[in-house]
Amino acid sequence: MSIQTNRLGDPAVRAFVSAVNSHDRDAFQALLTPDVTMSDEGSDRDVEDWTEREIFSSNGHMDVESEADGGRTLVVSYRNDTWGEMRTKWQFTVDGGKISRFETGQA
Repeated sequence: MSIQTNRLGDPAVRAFVSAVNSHDRDAFQALLTPDVTMSDEGSDRDVEDWTEREIFSSNGHMDVESEADGGRTLVVSYRNDTWGEMRTKWQFTVDGGKISRFETGQA
């Protein structure tokens, strides 16, 4: 059973999930600090390259299964056209209402 996006605890994370699921690049970019960083499976990646490949050009979609840490840690059933569906964990660092880092990997 998934958690409705509008019920997620952290406003920045809620907006992140909403932007991913609606494939809204502009809204997504507006959520990130200028110096945002991210990692996938423990390796730092180029945010723009990774998000284009793993989210936007491959129709990424997040179904949130659970949240912790005030909404800044999510367990997500994530799917895209490249990899299909997988259970992933997402952790977010939020500064001043914007996301300055996110980390993802298999849950």
